[in-house]
Amino acid sequence: MLPQSPSIASKVDILIVDDEPTNLRVLSTIVRSHGYQVRQATSGIVALRAIRIQPPDLILLDILMPEMDGYQVCEQLKSNSQTRDIPIIFLSSLVSGMDKAKAFQLGGADYIAKPFQIEEVLARIDYQLTLRTLQVQLQHKNEQLREQNEQLKQEMKIRQQTEVELRLSEAQLQARTQQLQQALDELKLTQTQLVQSEKMSSLGRIAAGIAHEINNPIGFIYGNLDYASEYMKVLRNIINLYNQHYPQPHPEILNTIQVSELDFVLQDFPKVLESMQVGAERIRDIVLSMRYFSSGEQAYTQQDDIHKGLDSALVILQSRIKEQTNRVAIEVKKEYGEIPSVNCYPGQLNHVFMNLLSNAVDAIEEKLKILEEPFHPVIKICTQLSNSSKECQDQNIKWVEIRIVDNGIGIGPQIQSSIFDPFFTTKPVGKGTGLGLFISYSIIVEQHGGQLLCNSEIGKGTEILIRLPVEVPQAVKSGYH
Repeated sequence: MLPQSPSIASKVDILIVDDEPTNLRVLSTIVRSHGYQVRQATSGIVALRAIRIQPPDLILLDILMPEMDGYQVCEQLKSNSQTRDIPIIFLSSLVSGMDKAKAFQLGGADYIAKPFQIEEVLARIDYQLTLRTLQVQLQHKNEQLREQNEQLKQEMKIRQQTEVELRLSEAQLQARTQQLQQALDELKLTQTQLVQSEKMSSLGRIAAGIAHEINNPIGFIYGNLDYASEYMKVLRNIINLYNQHYPQPHPEILNTIQVSELDFVLQDFPKVLESMQVGAERIRDIVLSMRYFSSGEQAYTQQDDIHKGLDSALVILQSRIKEQTNRVAIEVKKEYGEIPSVNCYPGQLNHVFMNLLSNAVDAIEEKLKILEEPFHPVIKICTQLSNSSKECQDQNIKWVEIRIVDNGIGIGPQIQSSIFDPFFTTKPVGKGTGLGLFISYSIIVEQHGGQLLCNSEIGKGTEILIRLPVEVPQAVKSGYH
C-alpha cells in the first residue's frame, strides 16, 4: 500500500455519512487531522444531494440510519455511472457474516466494525485511495494505449509502413493490455477471496459460540431426564400401593383424581419424558456437529474421520434437507465404506463438504421449480478406499474416494469444464459468487494433493467425486500457508 503524501492528501475529498453527531464529529476530526478534506452528511438523503453537487473521492458510510440506510445509499450510487466508481467503506456495529456479505455484494469496497481503531480507519482509507489511484492510472494507461494504437494506424496509412511493422506493434500493444488486465483480475480475485475467507471464518465463530451457549443447559436437561424417569416410576408405584390398600379414599381425593385425570397423567407422563429425551438428544447432536464444524483452521495436518465431517455438514444443513412448505424432504442415502482416517486439514474439508452438499440442495430445488410431475429428491453420499488413480503416476498412494450424487437439475456439457473457474456460476445474479467450487478445488487439489471431478447431465443430476490421499504429500505440506 502506497501512503498518501501530505500534498496529495490535502486534495482528497472524503464524505463522512453518519446520523450520530458525536460519531460524525470525532471521525471528521481524526480524518481532517491527517490532511484530508472532509465533508459531513447526517443522513443518506443529505449524502446523495452532496454527492450530486460534487462527487467525493471516498465515502465513509454508516449502515444504520433512519429514512434511508447505508445499503440503500450504496445501491443508488452503484446504479449511477457517474458515482459507481467511488470507493465506499462501510462503518457499522453490525458484525455478522451476513451483514458484511451484503455490504460487499452491493459494491462496498471495505467494511469496518464499530467501535473502530483510529489506525485501522486511516490505513483502510489510505489503501482504498491508493487502489482507486491505481485503477485510474490503469484506465488512463489503457486510454493512452488506445490512442497510440490509433496513431499507429494513421501513420500506417500516411507513411505506408510495411505490414510486418504494423503486426509487431499490434502484438506488443495486445500483450501490454493483457498484462494490465491480468493484474486487475488478480487484484479482484484476491479481494474476493479475502471476503469469502472472512465470511467462512465468521460462520465458524458463530457456530462455536452457539454450540458453547447451548451445551451447558442441554447437558443439564439431558442428564436429569433419567432421574425424572426414575422419580416418576417411584411415584407411580406409591400411587398403585395407595389404590391397592386404600380402595375407598376420601371423597375430596376422589374428586381431585377425576378433575386431574390421574389415569391419563400416569399413562402420558412417560411419553412426555421420552419425547423430551429424543429432543434433547437431537439438540446434543446438533451442538456436537456445530462444535466439530467450527473446530478452526489448522496450519498443520492431523488425522481426521471423513465420515464425521460429512455427518456434521448434513446436521447443519438439516433445515434445508427436511420437508418444506413447498416441497417434500430430500432423502439422504449414506453408503459409507470402510475407510481409514485421513491426514488432512479438517476445517478446510468441512468447508468443501458444506459447499458441495449445499450446491446439491440448490440443484434439487431448481429442478423442483420447473418440474411438473412428482419427483423424489435424493442426495447419495458414497465413500470407499482406492489403491490407485488413473490421473496419478504413483500407484502406491492409497486414496479415499467421496462421491456426492444428486438427482437435481444437472449441468450442461458445454460448461462443465468451467465450473471450477473463479467467478463462474450457473446460479442467478445475487445467488452465488462463483467462488464456492473454485475454493473447493483449491482446497482439494492444491492443499491436499487430491482430485475434484464432476460428471453431470441436464435433467438427471450431478456426481462430484473427491479423491484424497490418505497421507498428504510432503511437497503439498511444505507449500501450505
